[in-house]
Amino acid sequence: MDNLTKQIAAYACGVSFSDLPDAIVDGARQRVLDSIGCALGGSTSEPVGIARRLVQGSAPAVYPGRVLGSKMQASAESATFNNTAMIRYLDFNDGHHAGHPSDMIGALLALTEAAGGDGKRLISSIVVAYEVGLRMVRATEMREKGWDQGFAIGIGTTAGVGHLLGLSAEQIGHAVSITAVANVPMRATRAGKLSHWKGVASAFACRNAVFATLLAAEGMTSPDKPFEGRHGLWEQITGPFELPPFPDVGGEYVLLASKFKYWPVEGNTLTAVWAALHLREKVKAEDIAAIDLETYWSAWHETASEPEKWDPKTRETADHSMPYIFARTFVDGTIKVSSFNSEPVSDPALRPLMNKIKVHNSEEVEVIYKSTYPFTYFLRATVTKNDGEKIAVEIKNPRGTTQNPMNSDEVAAKFCNLVEPVIGGERAAAAAEIWGKIDTVKDMSRAFDMLDLLA
Repeated sequence: MDNLTKQIAAYACGVSFSDLPDAIVDGARQRVLDSIGCALGGSTSEPVGIARRLVQGSAPAVYPGRVLGSKMQASAESATFNNTAMIRYLDFNDGHHAGHPSDMIGALLALTEAAGGDGKRLISSIVVAYEVGLRMVRATEMREKGWDQGFAIGIGTTAGVGHLLGLSAEQIGHAVSITAVANVPMRATRAGKLSHWKGVASAFACRNAVFATLLAAEGMTSPDKPFEGRHGLWEQITGPFELPPFPDVGGEYVLLASKFKYWPVEGNTLTAVWAALHLREKVKAEDIAAIDLETYWSAWHETASEPEKWDPKTRETADHSMPYIFARTFVDGTIKVSSFNSEPVSDPALRPLMNKIKVHNSEEVEVIYKSTYPFTYFLRATVTKNDGEKIAVEIKNPRGTTQNPMNSDEVAAKFCNLVEPVIGGERAAAAAEIWGKIDTVKDMSRAFDMLDLLA
């Protein structure tokens, strides 16, 4: 077992809820509440319907998985795919500069009951998953190399599930190795015309991570050096790297580096929403000759570097299109889940305004973006009016980013807004109460039953 695998396994095995700082426990609480809200909000989507049809059937005798929003049990990996697809569909769950760490929570929700875990165990498992997954994102820089977020998500999920199940460091090491060598997803998932797969690619990675962990739990052995050895990750893709020290050896917690989303859009475009809201107070659409959006490379690359982003045909393309998100917000005065339904997305009346938008990355904004870690979210938007007058606004770290975080009341309100339409106001409030303090809950079955969409 190579040193990096040992390092991950030792941390995942050794974490105890009693050692977690209050701020980290509170951060994990908020993230599970936010994730469940997003999940129930996306519960009626087509991809979730596909997943739900495939999970139906008898649950296995070993490690049955809880299907979120129901009393149904299925295989752990099928329940994980379903849960994560629900969490991810609306693109409203928490984000990081290279992915959505709360995608990992779907696996932990699937297996908490089977593991005999209580709320404390769920919270410590979430912390393990985040601490491993986010370190892997930063150290590997695989997104910048053209690979998808599922690799880091898979490793973090494996560590979190291994902790949840109480596996030994050796078993977790085998699970990490199996996940690492078998799952290196391509970023073609997020290029061109985006499909259903954009929202379920991480669900697939989490599903595979769960299966790898269950194999290791039953005694499956793995390649000895998945990262550092011959044909391993270092040699094939990344080159050598070190993970920042884990908290158990004096490193800082990174869980709070993920940001909540105030709006249901791709994370880099949160700045575009706020810019549109400010500018619509200063200029009318009919007076606009041109709109220039100046941003950093990863925002441009993800949301404005392809022609499909100026004429989105699918929900998945639209919520990753800075031109669409800016124009839709400017016209409507808001952006919401329904802004990505087929009718507003295909609205021909919006195209003339979108065609006036240019998005480019600049070295100046790139320096601002990378001036801190977590990164500084920044956008400069300049409108040129028909008479030549220019109006500019700058948006820096808007609400929901790590430097300007949503508070617990805002997270709870977001949960209720998403959940009330599917289970009603009274039940939504009760669910927010219990899941908002989930670390005090011993009977997890009762907490899950509160989310039953058919009750």
